[in-house]
Amino acid sequence: MRIHLITVGEPKLAYARAGWDEYEKRLRRYHKVQVTRVTGKTQSLESEAVRRAAGRAPLVLLDPRGRQFTSEGLSAYLDAQAVAGVGELAFAIGGPDGHTDDLRAGAHLLWGLGQLTLPHDLAMVVLAEALYRASTISAGEPYHRG
Repeated sequence: MRIHLITVGEPKLAYARAGWDEYEKRLRRYHKVQVTRVTGKTQSLESEAVRRAAGRAPLVLLDPRGRQFTSEGLSAYLDAQAVAGVGELAFAIGGPDGHTDDLRAGAHLLWGLGQLTLPHDLAMVVLAEALYRASTISAGEPYHRG
């Protein structure tokens, strides 16, 4: 399955850039990965840029109101999408104000990383690591010791 990671901006802090680069590279062992960085001067323009970037792919928005997964649950979700014939999933992290209600309403899934509010840079690293961990679970590899 192709994984399309869409972010408003990119990691600015050195630790986050290093973490993003590491897990994006690891994720490429399991999926074709596309990364799109979008910008916008307003929340509305950011959300429209995310929608355009996702194209026809089912859009999974990272949103604190969304469904929370265990690592095994995320693995099962990705596997189910692949078995259902979904060739690409687009995962999007919004800007400082999050996604618009309109974009959330049209999303395939809202995914909450937890109840904590995370800085944008850290959320990007958590997203990439979570997808990598789920992929190793699906592959039966020992990275996850849950």
